Amino acid sequence: MSTSYPGTVNEDTPPQPTSPENPAGAEDEAVIALAHSLLDAARTGDAAALLSLVDQGAPVNLRDGAGNSPLMLAAYHGHAELVRELAARGADVDLMNDRGQSPLAGVAFKGFTDAARVLLEAGADPDLGRPSALETATYFERAEILSLIQARRA
Repeated sequence: MSTSYPGTVNEDTPPQPTSPENPAGAEDEAVIALAHSLLDAARTGDAAALLSLVDQGAPVNLRDGAGNSPLMLAAYHGHAELVRELAARGADVDLMNDRGQSPLAGVAFKGFTDAARVLLEAGADPDLGRPSALETATYFERAEILSLIQARRA
């Protein structure tokens, strides 16, 4: 079950029009633009932009319309050092998206060993989600990621 929050922003979220009846429309548009820039920075690995926004108070666990957090997006795109910095700033390393996928399962799918190492060091649970990171790494024969998971359990 997902825990999507009201007001979640994604690429399909239409901007609210500004009018005399909706004077806050410009503010709404600015908030949506900020959320888009934060999530885009996570996807592209723009650590300077993303971490600056988070350090200024942007929610580190903001989620898009599919439930993906900045940490999930950074991990899925292989930005291991950005994942480390987000985790250090309080990002939930086990926050699953609306499909029940964890960031660790995402990196196991993609084969990003460095990102998997960072997530495991930050306490990510390899058994979380459907399929779990352990199941995903096994299925795709990600030997290095499986070794990291096994070493964490030892």
